[in-house]
Amino acid sequence: MSNTTTIIHDVIIVGAGLAGSWAAMVAAQQGVKDVAVLSKIHPLRSHSGAAQGGIAAALNNVRPVAGTGPRGPLEQVPPGAEPADSIDLHVFDTIKGSDWLGDQTAIEIMCRDAVDVVYEYERLGCVFSRTQDGRIAQRRFGGHSAPRANFAADWTGHVLLHTAHEQALRHGVKFYSEWYCLDLIIEDTICRGVVALDVLTGAIHTMRAKAVLFGTGGYGRAFKITSNAFANTGDGVAIAYNAGVPLMDMEFVQFHPTGLYKHGILMSEACRGEGGYLLNAQQERFMEKYAPDKMELAPRDLVSRSEQREIDEGRGVEADGQGIWLDLRHLGREKILARLPQVRELAIDFVGVDPIDDLVPIQPTAHYSMGGIPTDVDCQVIADASGAPVVGFYAAGEAACVSVHGANRLGTNSLLEASVFGRRAGFAIAEFVKGGAKLQPLGGDPAARQRQRVREMLGREGGELVEDIAQELKTTMTNNCGIFRDEARLRQAWEDVRALQARFRTARVMDKSSRFNTDLLAAIEAEHLLTFSEVIVAGALTRTESRGAHSRTDFPKRDDKNWLKHTVAHKNGADGPQLSYKDVDIDWQKYPPQERKY
Repeated sequence: MSNTTTIIHDVIIVGAGLAGSWAAMVAAQQGVKDVAVLSKIHPLRSHSGAAQGGIAAALNNVRPVAGTGPRGPLEQVPPGAEPADSIDLHVFDTIKGSDWLGDQTAIEIMCRDAVDVVYEYERLGCVFSRTQDGRIAQRRFGGHSAPRANFAADWTGHVLLHTAHEQALRHGVKFYSEWYCLDLIIEDTICRGVVALDVLTGAIHTMRAKAVLFGTGGYGRAFKITSNAFANTGDGVAIAYNAGVPLMDMEFVQFHPTGLYKHGILMSEACRGEGGYLLNAQQERFMEKYAPDKMELAPRDLVSRSEQREIDEGRGVEADGQGIWLDLRHLGREKILARLPQVRELAIDFVGVDPIDDLVPIQPTAHYSMGGIPTDVDCQVIADASGAPVVGFYAAGEAACVSVHGANRLGTNSLLEASVFGRRAGFAIAEFVKGGAKLQPLGGDPAARQRQRVREMLGREGGELVEDIAQELKTTMTNNCGIFRDEARLRQAWEDVRALQARFRTARVMDKSSRFNTDLLAAIEAEHLLTFSEVIVAGALTRTESRGAHSRTDFPKRDDKNWLKHTVAHKNGADGPQLSYKDVDIDWQKYPPQERKY
């Protein structure tokens, strides 16, 4: 790997999804002249584009038809009519959905900014689906008390990402497409830049900046069945953790109820928002047993657990009994083609079933990362439990943990979080840079360390392949740290992860070349998966309660007395993560914890 000159920008953003694109766009709009975005894939392949069902905001454009019940038809809200929704209701639904682990100040900010953000998308040209009178169309989503999912058929993330990306380009943002961030340069709790690999040439560069933002997405690829793109390997959280930045609430991993059977590919919650049913092998709508009020539109953690119980008790479908039926047939051809065209194509292409005519086999799939890099509400990364900042380092979107989702995220709040906090990060970064931030000096050659790391990886001649180790990790994380957890399985996961980390150190990379070495990239990604997986397992093993997506069969109750707190993990050398805890931000007068029932 050849030596190269240092690259300098005012701002470097790692990740080109909605959080990164919004931050870049806003920082440039605010007058920062030199903003660069690194993306290990083409920016428009960022995983934000795979989100299907909608972006939440209490616009009050539609409401349930009077007298038809919570799953009845929707109608436009006439001008001047009583509102069907409110920002305060959105806030409460999100807090309840989080199982009271979400930080309430951050949640209020997100829900109040939501309306402005959605209308800004509209102003920028985003092609939303429309009501008959031309307003943005809305649909129901799980855990929400009103129809507030603003959507573009089932391509919502795709159209939002294209809108944000083109605006970033319009404002002069430079994109480094297919550049892979290898390291974060932090000295004396001041961020000074990153080290990145140009995938095309194999050259490793030091990239200096006054401010760095990580918008690197989630870590769902640590699991075998996942809706996440191949790129979602938790690079940002692993790199930050290795650089001494703590991680927060990593044990909270959301499983989506409707991934295509055996593939995990997402069948949007919009399927249920539009009225789809979940059926077991007896073709019973089993959610009546688990959430009689919300049925299929209960929060995702509850629905996924309900599906898994049906499977575990012998009422699953398909040859191995590991599936559940998704029934859309009663929606009719016209509605499916208008509202759910992408999920229909996915079902036809991957399982050979047309939802217009047939039941679709689905199963729970690892979907979303509630944990990540801890930040304040302006996306400033926090170095420790006291709230001290890592100066010049920001994070937003799924890689971050501002904790608007707590223990469980509500559908459509992910595109919202990425947009709201990406935008807030852009303003905060612009203020920091224009306020006189300096380009900090570097000690030594950070790129040299990464060149040595790559040389060592390419030089290994062990008998095992990196890919085999990665697959074993995904299997143990799925089997032992999945939807249901207990002490025995979590201890097994811990032993497996530690053993796999040791085996990885001698595993070989087959391709020894420099240019576009995807085998090398897969090895680095596998190392990242192994790095943060131990944090997930450690947090899950220590948290002796069930809350949101973290479900311990040996501790089935929520325990507010002992566990109404965030888990904070610092890297502690060979001993694994050192865990500490942080209070949840709660308005005890307005939103005190209560039993979570649906």
